[in-house]
Amino acid sequence: MSKPLTGKVALVTGAAGALGRAVVDRFAELGATIAQLDVIEVSNEHYDARCDLTDAKACERAVATIIEEFGRLDIVANIAGGFAMGDAVHETQAETWDFLMGLNALSVLNMSRAAVPQMLQQGGGKIVNVGAGPGQRGVAMMGAYAASKSVVIRLTETMAEELKEQRINVNCVLPSIIDTERNRSDMPDADFSRWVTPQAMARVISFLASSDADPIHGAALPVTGLS
Repeated sequence: MSKPLTGKVALVTGAAGALGRAVVDRFAELGATIAQLDVIEVSNEHYDARCDLTDAKACERAVATIIEEFGRLDIVANIAGGFAMGDAVHETQAETWDFLMGLNALSVLNMSRAAVPQMLQQGGGKIVNVGAGPGQRGVAMMGAYAASKSVVIRLTETMAEELKEQRINVNCVLPSIIDTERNRSDMPDADFSRWVTPQAMARVISFLASSDADPIHGAALPVTGLS
C-alpha cells in the first residue's frame, strides 16, 4: 500500500526548529520527498538549503532550485516564525514591529509568491501556515506578535478564496504553547503535559497537507491541547 504523500514534494520552512523537524519527519514518514529551508544548515538525509525568508528574491531562487531538483512542488508548510513578548502598543519600537512582521508575516508572503505560480502550473497544491491564538484576539504586551499572526490568518483566508478554484488549498493552524526545550526552559514551573507536542502538531499539519483535506479552504484550526 502506498503512503498518502508518496510522489509529493513538500517544502518545509523553519526546518531546523522543533516543529519544523517534527513536520519533516512526519512528511517523510508519509512518503513525501522533502525540501528543507532555514537560515541555518539542517543536518539530515533530506535536501536542504539556507534561505532568508524575509528576502523575496532569496525565496524565489530557493523555490526555483527546488523545482529544478525535483520537477514539482506539491506542499508548502510555512513553519518558520517566532514569538517575542513586547511592550505596550504605545511603547512598541519600530525594530520590534519590523522583526516580528518580517519573521511571521513577510516570510509567508514571500514564500507564497515564490511557490504559488508552480502550483498553478501543476493544477493544484497545499499550503499550510502557522498562525497563533493571539492572532484572533489581541493580548496585552503582545501587540506586534498578535498583529503579525493576524496577518498570517488573513493571508490564509484571502489566498484560500483566490486559489480554491485552482485546486490549491490554503489553511493554517493556531497553536498555543508547543512542548519544546525552549518553552520548558522559559516556563520551568508549567505543567508540560498540557502542552501540544511538536509531533502532535505535525500530524495536524500533515492532515491539512493531504488529500483528506481537499474540501477545506481558509481554515484557522486551533491546536491547543489543554493549554
